[in-house]
Formats: sequence, structure tokens, C-alpha cells
Amino acid sequence: MIVVLNRLSIALSGKRKFMREISVDLGKKSYPIFIGEDLLANTSWLESLIASQQVMIVTNTTIEQLYLAQLKQSISKFKPAVTIIPDGESFKTLGVMNKIITGLLESKFSRDSYLIALGGGVVGDMTGFAAACYQRGISYIQIPTTLLAQVDSSVGGKTAVNHELGKNMIGAFHQPAAVISDTDVLKTLPDRELIAGLAEVIKYGLIRDSEFFFWLETNMEKLLERDADALTHVIERSCINKAEVVAQDEKESGLRAILNLGHSFGHAIETAKNYNDWLHGEAVATGMLMAADLSCRLGWLDKESVDRVRSLLERAALPVRLPTGIEPARMRELMSIDKKAKQGKLFLILLKGIGQSIVTSEFETEPLKETLSCFPSVATGDK
Repeated sequence: MIVVLNRLSIALSGKRKFMREISVDLGKKSYPIFIGEDLLANTSWLESLIASQQVMIVTNTTIEQLYLAQLKQSISKFKPAVTIIPDGESFKTLGVMNKIITGLLESKFSRDSYLIALGGGVVGDMTGFAAACYQRGISYIQIPTTLLAQVDSSVGGKTAVNHELGKNMIGAFHQPAAVISDTDVLKTLPDRELIAGLAEVIKYGLIRDSEFFFWLETNMEKLLERDADALTHVIERSCINKAEVVAQDEKESGLRAILNLGHSFGHAIETAKNYNDWLHGEAVATGMLMAADLSCRLGWLDKESVDRVRSLLERAALPVRLPTGIEPARMRELMSIDKKAKQGKLFLILLKGIGQSIVTSEFETEPLKETLSCFPSVATGDK
């Protein structure tokens, strides 16, 4: 069962504020997601979440300048070690992850130590994978600093690094001990990063929550203006949606695959571009529209719904075209090595309505070719 609680917390300023808690129900591996303001400044509460004297913070060169000092101060009693990795999807590799492992070994960390991922999806995925690998598994806490990470990648225990031939092909399922989403950190998030996160938010409305999709159609401008209440609502609603799916299918043996709407197309875009130029959310946005287009060609989704998807993505300033230089044949080739491919069959998440998704390999090749061929390309930097 998913539980949403309103808890009254006291920030360091002395002001009383509400903190939301969502439980991801996975039996012995259950953990809380906390959403609220000033969470990184709440020393005693943060310290209570760490059950070890050996703590290492992993962050990147960008977040280091913004929030590392505050977090170190808040958990200063642990005298945390720190590992800094480069910022960017192109650095999400085994080689860079090895820097985290080396830091743990040099500090002589034991099996009961804690890693803390302070950053976006790349930091979270790599820290989680390092935690899964080090001494066959240690604990870690996610502190996501981007909207995309707060609504998606920090929740669910998927950890991985990329390979030059495919995105997230090397990884493990390893659930965090807690997720801490401090909404204050979004104030320093660049507009492009905020917009990229909205792609994953829209995804939840498309795959299982039609009421949420309608809410997004009504409130998109508030999100773009960074309205605090609107952003808190989408983080909470997105996390509830993901938690409910993960609780039913932790390791993606069935239902959980719906969380990958648009990702087979999107991952192909990212791989073709060598993980440069486009952000993950931007690639997923185009991928979701391609999935909607294919669903329409198969007769499963009406054109009006496709137009609603396109309109909402455009209002969110997300791309709805492919980047230049990716031929349909190359897209299809890259999609064939997607993690959802089984026994030579490509499985896609498609739509039968707004809020109704399916995982299927039962589609004809020709409509897929038509979808891959019909999307016009756009030059990098002009999405």
C-alpha cells in the first residue's frame, strides 16, 4: 500500500513547514520519499536517516559549487568523504564510476557504509550502481537536484551506466534507503533542465493517470513559471505513480515496463548522438510523440489524442522532432538492442488512450517504418 503523509517539520529558520512522505512498498526493501522545502538544512532529521559512521557524498562539478558545502555541514558529525565526478551524460561510464569505487576502497569503507548521491539522474544512477557493486551491496541515499531526477530516476532502484552501443546497458536493481527531494534546489536549476524534467512528468499522465494529464494541460504555464505549489504537486503525483508501479513489479518483469514510454525511441536518439547535444528528457519527449504516432497508425489511438500529446509537449517547450543526422534505419538498428527486446522481438510501450498504455511486440513492421520516416529532423540547438 502507498501511504502519503503530511508531516510538520521545523526548518533551521524556525518556520513550520509541511513535508510530504511517500512510502515505496517493497517489503523488507521499502523506503520513504521525502518532499519539502529546506530539507538539506535540517541537520538532526538528515542525520537520523543514516545508519553508519562511514559516509561518502558523490556529486558532480556543477552541484559541488551549489549544495555540497550545505550538505557536508548538515551531516558534519559523520565527517563525510567526497567524490566529485564530471557533469554530463557522456561521463556516465564504467571508467568514471570506478572513481567512486576507488574512493570507497581508499577510505577503507566497509559493508555497512553509506553513499549519498547529490545530483541529477547521472549522479544518482552511477552512485546507485557503485552501491550495488561495492562489497556486493551497500546502502545509499538519493538526494536528487533536478526535476527529472526528483520525479523519476531517483525512485525505483534502477541503477546503471552507459555503453557506447547502448544506454543503461550495464546496471543493477538496487533500492535506495531513502529519497530526499528538497524543492528549494530547483530554484537554481537551469530552464532547459527544468523543461527536460517535464517530459517524465507528462509520461505519467500518458501511461496511467489521465486526470493528471488534464491537470498538466491546465497548469503547464504555472510549471514553466516555477510556481512552488505546482512543482510540489507534480513531484508528489509523479512519485506516487511510480511508487505504485514499482511496488507491483520491482524488477520490470511486466507492468513496470510502462514507465519506459518513449524511451526505446529516446534511448536510440541519445545513443546515436553519443550522449551529447540532447538531454534525456528531450529525447524522451520526441520518443513519446513517436510512440503516440505509431499507436495511431496501428489504430489504437485517435488523432485527437496524438494532437493533445504534441500540443502539451510543445507548450512545455520540449522537442517534437528528431535531431539531424539520424536515419530511420539507424534508429531501428539501435532500438533492436533496447533492454526490452526479447528473443529478437522489439517490445514497445504504446498507447490505447490518454492514461492507457500497453507493452507489446504485436505490431507490424511497416507502421513502425512509417513513424521513423515521417518525423522531420531539427538542427542541434533549435529544438
